[in-house]
Amino acid sequence: MPDTSPAADACDPPLSGVRVLDLSSGPMTATGRLLADLGARVTRVVLPGVTDEQTTGPVVDGVAIGTAVDRHGFAHATAEPGSHGWHQLLADADLLIETTPPGSPAEELLDVPGLRTRHPALVVLSISDFGRATTRRHWQATTPVFHALTGELSRSGIPGRAPLLPPGELPYHVAAAQAAFQAVSLYLDRLRTGRGDRIDFSVLDGAMQALDPAFGMVGSAAAGIPLSDLPRGRTEERHRYPIFPCQDGYIRICLLSRRQWRGMFEWMGSPAAFADPKYDQLRERYASPDLLPAIGRFFAERTRAELECEGQRHGVPTAAVLTLAEALHTDQLAARGFFRDTELSAGLVAPVPAGIAEIDGHRAVAGPDTGARVTSAPILAARPRRGEGRPLEGIRVLDLGVIVVGGDTGRLFGDLGADVIKIENSAFPDGSRAALPGLMSHGFAAGHRNKRAIGVNLRDPEGQALVRRLVAQSDVVLSNFKPGVLASLKLDRAALSEVNPGIVVVDSSAFGPTGPWAKRLGYGPLVRAATGLTSEWIYPGEPGTFSDAVTVYPDHVCARIGALAALALLVRRERSAEGGAVSVAQSEVMLSHFADRIAAEDLARRGHRLTEPAHDAPWGVFPAAGDDEWLAVTVRNDADWGALCAVLDRPDLAADPGLATRSGRAASRARIDAAVTEWTERRSPFAAMDLLQAAGVPAGAMLRAGDLPEWEQYRERRAFREELHPYAEEPYVLENVQIHASHVADPPVGQAPLLGEQTFEIAAELLGLGVAETAGLVARGVLEAPDEQDGSAARAG
Repeated sequence: MPDTSPAADACDPPLSGVRVLDLSSGPMTATGRLLADLGARVTRVVLPGVTDEQTTGPVVDGVAIGTAVDRHGFAHATAEPGSHGWHQLLADADLLIETTPPGSPAEELLDVPGLRTRHPALVVLSISDFGRATTRRHWQATTPVFHALTGELSRSGIPGRAPLLPPGELPYHVAAAQAAFQAVSLYLDRLRTGRGDRIDFSVLDGAMQALDPAFGMVGSAAAGIPLSDLPRGRTEERHRYPIFPCQDGYIRICLLSRRQWRGMFEWMGSPAAFADPKYDQLRERYASPDLLPAIGRFFAERTRAELECEGQRHGVPTAAVLTLAEALHTDQLAARGFFRDTELSAGLVAPVPAGIAEIDGHRAVAGPDTGARVTSAPILAARPRRGEGRPLEGIRVLDLGVIVVGGDTGRLFGDLGADVIKIENSAFPDGSRAALPGLMSHGFAAGHRNKRAIGVNLRDPEGQALVRRLVAQSDVVLSNFKPGVLASLKLDRAALSEVNPGIVVVDSSAFGPTGPWAKRLGYGPLVRAATGLTSEWIYPGEPGTFSDAVTVYPDHVCARIGALAALALLVRRERSAEGGAVSVAQSEVMLSHFADRIAAEDLARRGHRLTEPAHDAPWGVFPAAGDDEWLAVTVRNDADWGALCAVLDRPDLAADPGLATRSGRAASRARIDAAVTEWTERRSPFAAMDLLQAAGVPAGAMLRAGDLPEWEQYRERRAFREELHPYAEEPYVLENVQIHASHVADPPVGQAPLLGEQTFEIAAELLGLGVAETAGLVARGVLEAPDEQDGSAARAG
């Protein structure tokens, strides 16, 4: 499985020369790992009284593998708070990551405000569960609590049954990507201004925005309908990305477009029962009681390999549902060299992801820091800025991205002040437009706000020439076309660097740009199936109870990874004047989120002692008073257990010596769960949550999508806002603040554009074309602009 070849990745790591001090502990140590893999020199600092040794992941031979994976290759230092040695470290640092609990003695001793006064150029990333400037800053969270409070829990599981906790520690991993993106965006701005800042980062915010945001970009299968518009009761949604049993397991397909349905129809032998043209419509296929059973019968006697091959041949996106073990031994992973043997501790060598992106065709893996320090931004400092307090002002992004990961990547730049220009044409529109019920939808408005749009025929040589003229005046090009498409359009990094050597090109795909699966049709649900996540997302001990139908993961987190890598390359450009290329494979991002488990199980197979303690008890989801209301309740240690017993008013449980230890409680899980259920089902989820959190017990009410904007915590964090859109009948509720920092303003209010809505404006401003010249290009089909009568994209005649 791992790539053990001696060949080094001969690229210039984009963050080489950047110094990071990491005081973090627990699962958010994943943030430093992302920066290290992009070339930053990360130093783990032990600061007595400030840092702690909270670890993460399974334990092998006494080593916490999650922490070891996150910190391998880091430098180490110890200093006393306030000492000369500590301030010397700070004076040489660019970024500081810390996770002190808000209001704690550790936070007071660290004294970030004092550090920033003495080191004003330092960018500080202060991570906490709920943020530092909220009334809930003392609340406690765990993975189940985050799933409940982000709304993800309400979309996981089978209706009529208890909601199902997704596998792994996904909230922390996606939040780490968001945190790293924010930190580098402020660092890049620091290079221009000389001024640092402090980010008040909430893991809850990061998980809500980057896992599967209820008010963000939605997948094609949603047909433009936001999750907030679904019925409050948990609805059956497995038909969106259906899974069928076959001869040797399960297979998943996506039938979203008319073309894909036509391929399925032909594959089935063009059955008369489904020949009606109405089946070309997604909603008609969803409504049919006969279609999915017919496909199921057609698949039943075939193997996964046969179905994958035939599905791809007929243009039907298809993927076998693999176990995690099967996924780790595919030809694709072997060809990509994603895992490499890494010494995590003395005598512990295990396969570890070689970064989760490729830079200039090489794995973005941590190596020696050979880059010169970047102290200023000569390229970006010369750019005019509007002075509106957004760190990416003066940067121009050409956005060729489509659907979720494409739309979201550009939106991250636009929200932070970049000039983002969406390029598309009506012959090949963004797939999320194809699902629109009208001119605009909630999901499209969320994913494409703060962008301008120009309609360009990319298949036309004149159109390609115009795009290259735009590239000459831009910094970043984003795309998530199938591998090879950009090159066929002469818009890949190799071609565009001839026009602009400083251009940064980002591409994202399902399985990466190389390997036997590179050209596979891929959507997030198929990636989840092919990487083993779908087979993990089941009720314990119940194979086939797949429950990941509604989630859009990993699209949103992949957008953060692509944006992070693009910013890192802009940092490198300030010292080298050269741009670069980023490739993100969704499958690899997903597998990286299970890196500790993969490494631990590999070590266990080779005879090392694996200790993977069960969660303490209680740890799960419990019924609350009301119709389908639920509450996540978790105990992490003896202190939590004592607090829980006091809230439940169960001194008998507190006094029971058999429950005084974690192992004792785990052995009596059923008894404890029954006691918690007896208490929770007599209380509303919010009342129960407040009582438990007041006692220090991590608990969270299961929020639905529609609940999020009204919850006080999100109101305090300015997480949502209403926006009027000229092509919508009612205001849209959209996400609001990305970065909580002193010098960063809220995102601008720029409505998502129609296809080519600013074609004439951009042609005049950036291409130097007059109105008549632009109209002529529209008439010839080179450019497109909306028809003034109905707003649809049309060629002027």
